[in-house]
Amino acid sequence: MENILVAGANGTTGKKIVNLLESSQYFNPVAMVRKEEQKKQFIERNIQTVLADLEGDVSHTVKNIDKVIFAAGSGGKKVKEVDENGAKKLIKESEKENVKKFVMLSSMGADNPKGTDDLQEYLEAKHNADEFLKKSNLTYSIVRPGSLTNDKGSGKIELKHKLNKQGEISRDDVAQTLVRVLHDTAEVDDTFEIIKGNTLIGKAIPH
Repeated sequence: MENILVAGANGTTGKKIVNLLESSQYFNPVAMVRKEEQKKQFIERNIQTVLADLEGDVSHTVKNIDKVIFAAGSGGKKVKEVDENGAKKLIKESEKENVKKFVMLSSMGADNPKGTDDLQEYLEAKHNADEFLKKSNLTYSIVRPGSLTNDKGSGKIELKHKLNKQGEISRDDVAQTLVRVLHDTAEVDDTFEIIKGNTLIGKAIPH
């Protein structure tokens, strides 16, 4: 079993990722949370937790970790500090610990953050974090979903390096995609966009 650090484990998508990892025969989730009171929900299920704030020291979070899923987000409050600098910090520490793969939950539009007004600061932060990851020594996958919904997942997506169209995708299907790309057979050092579609996630992931 590989130990998978989930940064942002208390978030809506993060919780779904932890649930999928918990039921996996390959992976063991390690839930990274920011507040002491957030640990209880995971500890009650015998899920390993680690307490860390992305604005502070994160060096202890990647000890004995095989792979990382970065699903943390500031929710628009501290975009530069969390979405960009927090991600960069975790990437640096992952390099030091020779983490085998770093999976980044990014966002569609992060390749061209100048294109939108309301989300520009967020997309710029995601863009900078993505570029930092690409330049690192880590094996990585950057997943850029369209607009997230809380609909029930279909297990099917449309995936391309660049979709050239807008679209929605459920958090369920995003979580499933992120876990799928953890596998060693999934194509690495790659960036792709996803929205809901007609292809089973297992078939859509490049491998």
